Amino acid sequence: MTALAVSEAVELAGRTSREAAIAVRIDNVSKTYGNGSGRLLAVDRVSIDVRSGEFVCLVGASGCGKSTMLSMIAGLDKPTAGTIEVTEGRPALMFQEPALLPWLTVQDNVELPLKLQKVDRQARRERVAELLELVHLDAFASKRPHELSGGMRQRVALARALAQTTRVLLMDEPFAALDAITRDVLHEDLSRIHANTGITVVFVTHNVREAVRLGERVVMLSSRPGRVVAEWDVDIEHPRRIESPEVAALSVLITDRLREEIGRHGRH
Repeated sequence: MTALAVSEAVELAGRTSREAAIAVRIDNVSKTYGNGSGRLLAVDRVSIDVRSGEFVCLVGASGCGKSTMLSMIAGLDKPTAGTIEVTEGRPALMFQEPALLPWLTVQDNVELPLKLQKVDRQARRERVAELLELVHLDAFASKRPHELSGGMRQRVALARALAQTTRVLLMDEPFAALDAITRDVLHEDLSRIHANTGITVVFVTHNVREAVRLGERVVMLSSRPGRVVAEWDVDIEHPRRIESPEVAALSVLITDRLREEIGRHGRH
């Protein structure tokens, strides 16, 4: 092999390795709703790369396009322009409401995605048992949703999302409706699960402290139309506490930038 060929092979291998490390690639994506005078530009030329195993939080004012971005990553909506590539299977999407089937038990709710994937019965039961232990609900497998607290229902929804054959989890303000103590417990659970599984997470929230508590990177979108205006790497060791000085300090910095962005939008 010639020196040139070796050089080209090394470059290709490096490029392939870098490509493989990207779980979600959002490239110059825009989303427009409507036509003519009623046309609404919701998202404008957004580009974000999410590395495999990374926990990225999207923050921004209401209506900035955060949930729209999740819908497009999930394949529920299509960009008007640009491309989105998910390299690690179809993403699982978790909403603020757990949306459990009330007539099914906890075990049956978690098992449902596996049934739809036509996984055999024994493998399904083993996987469900693993997931319920992961979210600390193995003692509640026979309960129905109405017998669980709000936090427990969200844990079931998380286990159900993880039951899908994916390495990418999209979360749209899943803890917003919970009280502060329950939310803090679920933050700990989610951090533990992310560390144990290495799953890629894209997490939308209005709560800046929540973003800093959970994320490895925080990406801010501008007020409508949503554009990437800033991002921060969160170099704070785990385990993190939402009230810790390090989390508070970075949260203040991000909040000040968010207020500036909201104020700028309001003056136009």
